[in-house]
Amino acid sequence: MNANKTKKIVVLATGGTIAGLAGDASKPQNYTAGQVGVAVLLHGVAVDGLELLTEQVAQIDSKDMSFAIWQSLLARVAHWVAQEDVQGVVITHGTDTLEETAYFLQTVLQLTKPVALTCAMLPANAPDSDGPGNLKDALAWVQRADTKGVGVVCASQVHAGHAVQKSHSHQRNPFTSQDKVMHPAHLHVPSVAKVLACQQWPRVELVFNHAGADGRHVRTLIAHDAPQGWVVAGTGNGTLHHALEAALLDAQKQGAYVLRASRCAHGGVQSREADVLPHAGSLTAVQARVALLLHLMAQPA
Repeated sequence: MNANKTKKIVVLATGGTIAGLAGDASKPQNYTAGQVGVAVLLHGVAVDGLELLTEQVAQIDSKDMSFAIWQSLLARVAHWVAQEDVQGVVITHGTDTLEETAYFLQTVLQLTKPVALTCAMLPANAPDSDGPGNLKDALAWVQRADTKGVGVVCASQVHAGHAVQKSHSHQRNPFTSQDKVMHPAHLHVPSVAKVLACQQWPRVELVFNHAGADGRHVRTLIAHDAPQGWVVAGTGNGTLHHALEAALLDAQKQGAYVLRASRCAHGGVQSREADVLPHAGSLTAVQARVALLLHLMAQPA
């Protein structure tokens, strides 16, 4: 008997467009996310000879993703991949914050089994919904013998969880992959237990460099509601308007951790001799924010 045929796949559902419904199926762009339960999503999708276990972890539009849901998802993934008879996990997720969830899970978990995040760009009741096909592909990917870690399965492509980014707002395959993405060595990663026990997550604000960036937003928060960390999406190679840089240096002097990324879609930031603020290497700004959240959480109390 093929041992793989007796193993289980766990499907964890969080909502998203893949579980969305349009009021008028002929106008699928007008829909509400997170309406269809996981059992309905899997109707007609299950593979013969495969035992599927399902959990509805959340039922949201992924633009509303929260730290609490990340903790719940982390707990369930960690639980299921530890089970000997579970071959892999599939997570259904909205596309809007999928890259953040994928980076979070890939960074915190040291996975020896596959975890696939999958999604859709059209709601479940659209005549040509892409959700069922993506879900079938994700189920197939986690059964492969050569897979491990977090992958994003969408539109017949697989992207590494730590390298994926959403780069198109509405085409069927909205994701691209970055090259040579690495978690910066100077940023620490907390244990799974520490993430799950965290009741008050660090606060990290994201700000962009742009023409006329005067740092006013940074200085206002420093004075009234200072966060523990800042990620700045700089222009080009992480460059900053002199006024914004001055404000961020003041934030750093007052104890905040400031991290530079690039607002460019690819390439990240390379070190230069004149650097005065640390950078996030190849990480995008939103990945850098997740990395900094985890780094601050990893610090001793």
